[in-house]
Amino acid sequence: MKTEEIKDLFDRFEFIACDYEGVECWSARELCGLLGYAKWERFEGVIERAKEACTSVGERIEDHFPSAGKMIIAAKGAQREVVDYMLTRYFT
Repeated sequence: MKTEEIKDLFDRFEFIACDYEGVECWSARELCGLLGYAKWERFEGVIERAKEACTSVGERIEDHFPSAGKMIIAAKGAQREVVDYMLTRYFT
């Protein structure tokens, strides 16, 4: 990956950061597309593995993966709630 591509990806990553209960975080649904996942189901598998890694080092999943519902527009303008997670930066 070229330096400019990395910088662009980093800038887009920082742009979608938000504040969730006083903590900097990212919507997993927004990160999904940014990181090149075409399907939520595949990215959700990544999140599950990350939760396992978090637990294995003694961290509380709730501190790094709080569930957050998100409303999306479905067919014919109907709305429905889908699962989302607010992901933090994890430092060791």
